[in-house]
Amino acid sequence: MERYKEIERSIIKRFRKEIWAKFVKAVKDYKLINEGDKVMVCISGGKDSFLLAKCVEELKKHGGVNFDACYVCMNPGYNELNKQMILKNAKILNVDLEMFESDIFDVANSLNEKSPCYMCARMRRGYLYNKAKELGCNKIALGHHFDDVVETTLLSMFYGSEVKTMLPKLHSENFENLELIRPLYLVKEYSIISWVKYNNLEFINCACKFTERVNNSDESVSKRKEMKELIKHLRELNPDIDYNVFKSLDNINLNCVLGTKKNGVYKSFMDDYDKTTK
Repeated sequence: MERYKEIERSIIKRFRKEIWAKFVKAVKDYKLINEGDKVMVCISGGKDSFLLAKCVEELKKHGGVNFDACYVCMNPGYNELNKQMILKNAKILNVDLEMFESDIFDVANSLNEKSPCYMCARMRRGYLYNKAKELGCNKIALGHHFDDVVETTLLSMFYGSEVKTMLPKLHSENFENLELIRPLYLVKEYSIISWVKYNNLEFINCACKFTERVNNSDESVSKRKEMKELIKHLRELNPDIDYNVFKSLDNINLNCVLGTKKNGVYKSFMDDYDKTTK
């Protein structure tokens, strides 16, 4: 059996419970991929996005949903070694990858030397939306996973003074009829790492050419790393801690919060306080 077929088989057999079942559950529960969709799967070159590509391929073959998919990698200025590694992995995994060029790394660094990662992420999103429209896609799939969701939640609480999280899908504000989806939403990172090790795969971690120079001084990078370490520590005390954080966002008791905000409008518990006693 060819290697890429063995890797595909591992997703739906060896990692059926940890990866495939959770991927399918997210797709179904949140209605991420529907009949007639054309999905642009965004590949950064890391483990998460390449696994996402293979899961989408398997869904297309076995999921019973008629949809189209294309696999795109934007080159924001990778060095040649990282670029070739991405192309090599696409070949190993038999992913029909289109790579297109941009100068985002250089522009992001020149605009914001202290937080280039934040600027880079914002610029990437715009490039990808434009590429999706060019390809006639109505959905963009990103490789964010369960751990990203939990970390984002804690970051918003500890450093943003609000309770919010990364949603499984959202409408684009600037591009009509375009949605961003996160099909790995329920898949834990350790399961992805286990899949990588099981198949003896190797992916780039961060291909940014100035990551080493800034030495994680970008606050958005260091704070997320801080959350990873915090969750790791708390998991030693309670193995379900990350799941409980995640589940709490689907179980908010509005009778017991000081205030909520929707579409920019704030509502205090005091607004209806006297009404509840009458």
